[in-house]
Amino acid sequence: MQPSARGTPWWLWPTVLSLDAPAVALLWQRLVAASASIRPTAPEMTVLGCSVWLAYCADRWIEGWRLMPGEIHTHRHRFHQRWRWPIAAVWAAVLLLDLAAAFLGLPPEELRAGALLLLPVAAYLLSHQLIHRTSRWRAPKEACVALLLGGGAVVFPASRPGGHPAGLVTPLILFVLLCFSNCALISTWEREVDRAHGQTSLALQFGAAGSLWRALPWVLALALAGAWHYTGQAYRTAAACALASSVLLGAVDLAQARIGRVMARVLADVALMTPAVALFIAGNP
Repeated sequence: MQPSARGTPWWLWPTVLSLDAPAVALLWQRLVAASASIRPTAPEMTVLGCSVWLAYCADRWIEGWRLMPGEIHTHRHRFHQRWRWPIAAVWAAVLLLDLAAAFLGLPPEELRAGALLLLPVAAYLLSHQLIHRTSRWRAPKEACVALLLGGGAVVFPASRPGGHPAGLVTPLILFVLLCFSNCALISTWEREVDRAHGQTSLALQFGAAGSLWRALPWVLALALAGAWHYTGQAYRTAAACALASSVLLGAVDLAQARIGRVMARVLADVALMTPAVALFIAGNP
């Protein structure tokens, strides 16, 4: 299929515009921080949201730049190729906003921690889009993305002066496992897309383990349900959100053959947004 911007359905635009990943990261930043009785500040949220958007947008921009028009099989990459230079201008403006929020709003400890996290993000983009793009034995991009998103969600609460970083560990692990399950499922659905784009993915690297990737959300859900009695009160909201997200991810995978990979990808990201419900119920939007 050769997608076009004109044929992009309304529900796909958050993915095309790289808005879904920042939304997920911000929601889990709030939830992870709440487990340690920390409330993220406006500069922390601005820097995280902008940084995640910049990374995702750069990844898709580079992909659209590398591919010929006839080789592109997704709406998001077609959009980033067609509107390459306007997107580059917006990217530069968001980068300036990101830097301003960081230097003007973050304390020195958080600024240093954020700068340290920037290094593996840059290394990921350099390795997976340029140096090791087609290498079969590179670190799975799905694992890298999950770890980087987890690091982004926790970096500021963990480095806040006077904070309690130990309380962030359990919800952080849950978030990373959910992100990995999400990315692993998407890699199975988009196996042919990655092959056409000359991109290595988890499903292409370890195709024989396809049933394992599809079982991951159910395994996580069962583990959470079984361990619920032993979950500390401070972590129960995060555990409930992770349990709900796991079940939703598994359900989306079961429906993927019927609804198609494009809709499934959108719903897989929506499945990670369960903290929005928890925060709304708690009156902590």
